[in-house]
Amino acid sequence: MTRTAAPPKSPKWRRQPEARPQQIIEAALEVFGECGLAKTRLQDIAKRAGVSKGTIYLYFPNKEELFREMIRQTAIAAIETGERVTTQGTAAEQLRTVIRGYWHFVRTPAFWTIYRLVIGELHQFPDLAEFYATEVIARGQNLFSGIIRRGIEAGEFRDVDPKVAARMIIAIVIQNGIWRAYPTKVPILCHLHDDEVFREMAHFYLHSLKISDVACAQADGAPSDPVSFLLSDND
Repeated sequence: MTRTAAPPKSPKWRRQPEARPQQIIEAALEVFGECGLAKTRLQDIAKRAGVSKGTIYLYFPNKEELFREMIRQTAIAAIETGERVTTQGTAAEQLRTVIRGYWHFVRTPAFWTIYRLVIGELHQFPDLAEFYATEVIARGQNLFSGIIRRGIEAGEFRDVDPKVAARMIIAIVIQNGIWRAYPTKVPILCHLHDDEVFREMAHFYLHSLKISDVACAQADGAPSDPVSFLLSDND
């Protein structure tokens, strides 16, 4: 009895031509994360994606443009999701929703690949650094500061500098993400679920925006005793 030979497996790029750009971007995330931006070659990404190097050039003219598209589909997509929720609910509700979305993004492998590239290598690529500063950093800060500004105008939040307040929450989320990423170095966080960490951050931050005038003055160096503080104002 003769056995019929199985047909040879087709390469990924031949089986799913419509998925090629996404395959390439996912492969780029992996290879950039392993090798860094400077050392990554397009042929390395092509091999990981299961396509030829020439196929990459059909969609991306160079490594830099591939990096930009990777950022558009990850960090910028997260910002765009946040921008879509800023037309519903109170400023506090909007801010809580946007913080939650940012926290979820920070907890993804894509964020940590991007974070390492930005911190460690992006200064070697001035055009990409400018792109990231404009499309991610500035746009993300504008998202947060815009909500905070509207909350101040509506009387929900105390009068703070919206840009400073925006940088603060971004720093809080990223730092807690770092602690979660390396739990053996910060064992106190090991027992907490991501949702619990989010609730603590959101509660702390939103409460700080609604803080009383007395507590605000204490932060500036006034006596901790509210009675003493009030009396000192009357002197």
